[in-house]
Amino acid sequence: MEIKKIGVLGAGAMGSGIAQVASQTGYEVILRDIEDSFVERGLKSINSFLSKSVEKGKMDAAQKDAIMGRIKGTTDMAAMKDADFVIEVVLENLDLKKKVFKELDEICAPDVILASNTSSMSITEIAASTKRPDKVCGMHFFNPVPLMKLVEVIRGYSSSDETIATVSGLAEKLGKVVVEVKKDSPGFIVNRIMLPHFLEAIKMVEEGVASIEDIDKAVKNGLNYPMGPFELMDLTGIDIAYAITEYFHNELNKELKWVAPNLFKSMIRANKLGKKTGGGWYK
Repeated sequence: MEIKKIGVLGAGAMGSGIAQVASQTGYEVILRDIEDSFVERGLKSINSFLSKSVEKGKMDAAQKDAIMGRIKGTTDMAAMKDADFVIEVVLENLDLKKKVFKELDEICAPDVILASNTSSMSITEIAASTKRPDKVCGMHFFNPVPLMKLVEVIRGYSSSDETIATVSGLAEKLGKVVVEVKKDSPGFIVNRIMLPHFLEAIKMVEEGVASIEDIDKAVKNGLNYPMGPFELMDLTGIDIAYAITEYFHNELNKELKWVAPNLFKSMIRANKLGKKTGGGWYK
C-alpha cells in the first residue's frame, strides 16, 4: 500500500513531533487524542515550532501554513479508518497500548501497518492483541522528534519482512537514521544502554560521591555526551525513566541492577518529574 495519509494516535510532545515531521515531508496527517484540549495543545506546539523556523529564515510563512494545513486534529478514533499507516504514541502503559491496538485493528483497513512508538515494551505482546500481528512493529522516535535523527524499528515475533522494510523506508523518507532491532527485547537498543547510566548516576548522588551538577558536567566533558543523565531525565520525564526501570526489573529476570534506588522513588512520590511538572533533579 502506498502511504499518503498517516494517523498519529496521541498529541503529546512525541505525537505532535511525529505529526509535524510527517507533514513537513508532505504526508497528510490525522492527529488524534482523547480530549480537544490535548489536540489543541499539540497543534499549538507544532505551530510554535514552525513559527520559530520562520523567524530564523528556515522556511517562509506560506510553507508553514501548508504544513499546518496538512494536519487534521480530532478526538474521533474512527477517523483512523482513512489512514494508510498508523503510529501509536499513547502513555507507556502496556494494557492501554493493547486496548488501543485492538481498536485500531477493527477500524483500519486490513493491509494497514500499525506501529508503536513505545520506548521499551513488548511489540510481540502488543501485536497479539490484533488479527494482523505480521503488520505490527515498533517505530521508536526520540524526543524532540523534529531534531533527533534516530528511529529504532523493532521486529516483533510475527512482524513480516515487508512490514519492517516499509516502516524503515518511511522513517528514511522522514529524514531519520534507522536501526533495526532484530529481537523484541525490553528497551531495544538505546534504553537498554541508557538506563544503567541513569541508575548509577542516581546511586552516586545517594552515596555522596558527587553532586548532580558535577556528574552531568563529568559525563558531558568526559564522554562527550550533549547532556548529562540528570538533565536528560528532566527533559524526557523522570516518571518515564522510572517506568522503564520497573519494566526492565520485571522482564529481565528481576536482576538487582534494575532495582530503582530509593532517591529515584522519592522523586516520583514527590511528583518531581522534570520539566513537565516544573521541577525535577534541577529546578
